[in-house]
Amino acid sequence: MLSPALHKPLIQHLVPVKNLALRTLLQITLGVAFVALLAQIEINIGPVPLSGQTLGVLLIGATYGMSLGAITLLSYLTLGAFGVGVFSGGGAGLATLTGTTAGYLAGFVIAAAVVGYLAQRGWDKQYASMALAMVIGNLIIYATGLAWLNQFAPDFQTTLQWGLLPFIPGDILKIMLAMSLLPTIWKFLGKRA
Repeated sequence: MLSPALHKPLIQHLVPVKNLALRTLLQITLGVAFVALLAQIEINIGPVPLSGQTLGVLLIGATYGMSLGAITLLSYLTLGAFGVGVFSGGGAGLATLTGTTAGYLAGFVIAAAVVGYLAQRGWDKQYASMALAMVIGNLIIYATGLAWLNQFAPDFQTTLQWGLLPFIPGDILKIMLAMSLLPTIWKFLGKRA
């Protein structure tokens, strides 16, 4: 499944600006805006809201590759830390970065990097491998999120109730969407070439 050779991330085909600095700035800006927009799709169900944020994170990782995906998510977190309302429900500031969702936010950077690493090795070109990459990315977000959230809960069962169980159905749908989208785009690009 892993290809030893790296291929260019999908974003380089979608934003084909010649100037490297301008292209990188544009790609990061678009990525941050995309995740911020999906973060505003929110259902408040408790200490951790349901949102479209994780879909954005996983898609950024898969389309941007390891380095640019991680940099884009770090830029997203930095913007939020400086008070720009990019997090779920327009949240921002250090309170969000130290509150109940902080572990999930930290996991975004790692998940984007890992999914990007896998995508650059061809996992984004096949449906099954793209689904597996998305599951791995989701597991990273859950692991970091639950580890941090546990300090706010009276016990681990409550942590799971607050931060895992309600999210599984939505995350399955997000994974299905992402796994069907990226290989299809690659096939379309291949036919155009």
